[in-house]
Amino acid sequence: MQPFNPWTWRDPSALAGGYDQTRPADVPQQRTDDADDGPGRPGPGTPLDLTGYRVEATDGRIGSIDEANEDADARYLVVDTGPWIFGKKVLLPAGTVAQVDHLDRVVHVDRTREQVKESPAFDPDHFAHPEYRERVGSYYTESYRQQ
Repeated sequence: MQPFNPWTWRDPSALAGGYDQTRPADVPQQRTDDADDGPGRPGPGTPLDLTGYRVEATDGRIGSIDEANEDADARYLVVDTGPWIFGKKVLLPAGTVAQVDHLDRVVHVDRTREQVKESPAFDPDHFAHPEYRERVGSYYTESYRQQ
């Protein structure tokens, strides 16, 4: 088992328009016949924009995706929590995503509402700084170990 990396998708096929892919450099392969091709999966070549998708923690709703980023070294979602945490925006690294249901437009993350609430706030002014990303990544890596 590979160590947890908060900045990479654990299931890239959920975002790859119906293709299986393990690393960005890999050539996408058509998903196998025994893959989960339920109604929540997009077809090949489907452009995906997760903005507006609802975000669900393991114990309830968190908010909705305000921004999704696909930078090669830091894939993440910015979630607007609305009135739940007084309008706070949180940064969820892609590694926290357990499942994406495209039919219902829901992203399921493998953290509790409390873990998300206690996470470092999204700071767009400091995101480019390595120290900030290290702090956010460390928080989610540690919460992953506690599960």
